[in-house]
Amino acid sequence: MKRIILSLTLISATLVFAQKKEINAAFKAIESGDVGTAQAQVAAAEAQLNGKLELLEPELLENYYFAKGLSLLRSGKTTEGASYLVKINDLAKSKVYTGRDADKNRVHFVGKSAADASGISGLKEESYTPKNTAKLAAILDPVIQAANKTAMDSYNAKNYGLAADKFRESYNLLKAFGQTSGQLLYNSGLSYISAKNNSKAIEVFKELTDSGYTGVETTYTAKEKSTGTVQQFDKATWDALKKSNEFTDFKTETSKSIEQELLETYAALLVEEERFDEALAVLDKAVTKFPKNNKLAELQSNTYYKAGKTDEFTAALKRNLSLNPNDAVSWYNLGVLQSKDPAAKKDAETAFRKALELDPKMSSAYMNLTYLIMGDDEKTINEYKALRDSGKTDQANKVMDARRERFEKAIPVAEAWYAKEPNNIDVVTLLKGMYQTTRNEAKRKEFKEKEDMLLKAQGK
Repeated sequence: MKRIILSLTLISATLVFAQKKEINAAFKAIESGDVGTAQAQVAAAEAQLNGKLELLEPELLENYYFAKGLSLLRSGKTTEGASYLVKINDLAKSKVYTGRDADKNRVHFVGKSAADASGISGLKEESYTPKNTAKLAAILDPVIQAANKTAMDSYNAKNYGLAADKFRESYNLLKAFGQTSGQLLYNSGLSYISAKNNSKAIEVFKELTDSGYTGVETTYTAKEKSTGTVQQFDKATWDALKKSNEFTDFKTETSKSIEQELLETYAALLVEEERFDEALAVLDKAVTKFPKNNKLAELQSNTYYKAGKTDEFTAALKRNLSLNPNDAVSWYNLGVLQSKDPAAKKDAETAFRKALELDPKMSSAYMNLTYLIMGDDEKTINEYKALRDSGKTDQANKVMDARRERFEKAIPVAEAWYAKEPNNIDVVTLLKGMYQTTRNEAKRKEFKEKEDMLLKAQGK
């Protein structure tokens, strides 16, 4: 008996034929609502394909995505199901590149990147129009409406975790048949923040920024004459309906950009999670694009500081002040940084006074400026004692005279600090000591009485 040898091409054709039969059986099963059969047929096809979806021609690939996605969706795995259904829309948007691989198998790559990654030359570029878009929309519309309602109800009930999941679910399902609503994904991100799930929120905001979402979206509405109901449509449908007599009051509405707010929130989340390098990558681009945004600039400089990048922190502050000279917080931060360098004491004093000029209520600036003018008092006292103990009385007295002069200069600033925080025992005790040093007994007594009152209130 002669042995029959099948060529690779014939084996491949037989394999694809078997998969076609299983995928189409899965497609029919899911259409009829038989989830179990659909899942079994999809699993059988996948076992033979072993991940090589390029062996499926576009129409068969669409049926596979349809059956796989809906079977997952109807078994409760909504997000995973939507990830397959959205690929049907990708088939419509992307070119399909066809040819043969090294084993002479007919292959179909969706998108230029997939085609290039294959390394196969001579692929032919084709277009494909999905056949199940309308059918899919009809199936998904009530699911989307239900998910969105659950999201809103959950958010209003402060069940933010469920709200976030459902907003994202609505977004993914809507995307499955060619429509995207960044607002739904943005709502999901904000809900994750309220649920204190920063890791999920970061995933959402990364997806939003990577996609170029800015919040600017145009909605298209029209009123159905028979019911008086205002409905929302995609632009193509909206344009087409203008030719009919069934709708009236065609309107468009474009939302405002929230890009700056989105970038600020995204970066702040990364900073909170101490992912400083990622935050700075976002902020460097954001500050370049929106140089007049004080919040972004302040967040950038603070992130440099938290990341221990002192030089970049200083440069960012100075750059921000050159663009936003009326930013009190940046003047204050610059003062704090300069006050650590004895050689930059005058610059620090100028920075603190500029901050107070712009924001007279900034008590922390009064505090820092007071101590800056006073100087290192512990060092001064130690110097005085050393000179006195070594018999250098005149030099010791000069040290104390200079100390009193600094205190006289610092007292008005400390008084202004006290005016902002009259029950702050630190400033009260400080002023008591300053007036004692400057030999103002009446004021020393006044602040001693205030100190006693505050300590008594604290039970001390």
